[in-house]
Amino acid sequence: MSTLLIFLFNLPDFAGSFHPLLVHLPIGILLLAALFQLLSRKEKYQSLSSAVGISLFIGMVSAIASCISGYLLSGSGDYDEDMIFNHQWSGIALAVISIFAWYLNRKGRQITWITALMVFLIVLTGHFGGSITHGSDYLTRAFSADGSGQAEEKRKPIPNVQQALAYQDVIKPILTSKCYKCHGPNKQKGKLRLDIPDFILKGGKGGKAIIAGNTDESELIKRILLSKESDDHMPPLEQPQLTKTEMDLIHWWVSSGADFNKKVADLAQSEKIKPVLLSLQSEEKTESVLISDIPEKTVGQADAKVVQDLLARGVAVIPVALNSNYLSVNFVALDSITNSDLQLLEKLSKQVIWLKIGDSNLDDNKLKLISKLSSLTRLSIERTKVSDSGIALLNSLSKLTYLNLVGTAVTSKGLNQLKSLKDLRQIFLYQTAISEAEFSQLSKLFPKAVIDTGGYKLQFLESDTVELKSAREK
Repeated sequence: MSTLLIFLFNLPDFAGSFHPLLVHLPIGILLLAALFQLLSRKEKYQSLSSAVGISLFIGMVSAIASCISGYLLSGSGDYDEDMIFNHQWSGIALAVISIFAWYLNRKGRQITWITALMVFLIVLTGHFGGSITHGSDYLTRAFSADGSGQAEEKRKPIPNVQQALAYQDVIKPILTSKCYKCHGPNKQKGKLRLDIPDFILKGGKGGKAIIAGNTDESELIKRILLSKESDDHMPPLEQPQLTKTEMDLIHWWVSSGADFNKKVADLAQSEKIKPVLLSLQSEEKTESVLISDIPEKTVGQADAKVVQDLLARGVAVIPVALNSNYLSVNFVALDSITNSDLQLLEKLSKQVIWLKIGDSNLDDNKLKLISKLSSLTRLSIERTKVSDSGIALLNSLSKLTYLNLVGTAVTSKGLNQLKSLKDLRQIFLYQTAISEAEFSQLSKLFPKAVIDTGGYKLQFLESDTVELKSAREK
């Protein structure tokens, strides 16, 4: 009994879903009737006059069916009411006129004037329907500045991302290009509208779109992270998808409080999001500066004994992803790194792709052993004793895409030695011996890389616990 009640309750929505299918029938059939009526006025096409009545009847019936299904669909609340009003009443007028045209034709009356009115209403109703489905600018979009006809505009670089407004300058452009088509001013699927802050906070049928500071319960985050094959994945599979950069930025904004008025610099920033934010200052597409998580080429398993020996020393050795043999190694727990430690690491040169060995006693001599890890893509040697002499050794790391040199004595002359590393995409250089005047020159030397020069602050939330410790002795 309950199943039957659910079916009956959802029947109007089910019937309304046929509107996009039915609505094209009266357009084609009534236009065909108008063409037959025009041609039948000529003697050699008089035989078409009998087809006029049949076409008008089928077109009339399909117009009425389209009006009924359209009315049921409008009750879903997924569309702008003003645009629905125009489309609905022009459609009803078309259905009424088609009834008159069929009736008068059946009585043998002249219907030239009413046919012309019918054609006008077909064009008008179709235009209003197109505006609802594709946006009010769907006719002029093809004449945009780039001539592409695409709604998504090229992202403009943000000169100083830390001083930009987090929502207005970073998040809103993403929502505009990827979400407004279904959740904007003209259309609100699931009664969700994402073009105005109050509506974003209100949410839709599925619940709260965002919950400040809680990404796990924010419906917007959950939907965009679903598999593309899922019916609930957003945006729909046939629409332009969010890039990894865009997903990371939305996730960061929500997790940091989803404030609509604060600047980027006023929101908490993890080490992961800093380079993503910096990439917004570049004219290149943000996706081009991202680092591939895992190389496409597979690799064999690491020597288990070597891994165990490193773990026994307190070195963190973990896979970079589930079911992957590539490894991430972190020496953060060691007070002093020995050559023996690095010689063990050398035995895993095929598997280790991420290495964090900063805040340690690493120097130029020890860097010689690290330079033998030919598979490295990420290297963090911040706040160590490496100098320009040691930096030259990194030229052997041809796959390097990420390099953290924060707090070292490296100069611009030393960094010039790495110009052969064409895959470098992120370089962290604040608190080094490189002057501000030299950063612009380095940008030319590494045109594909985002160079982090610092100059922003990390906000501490009330829930944070701050513990001060003395600096580790080197």
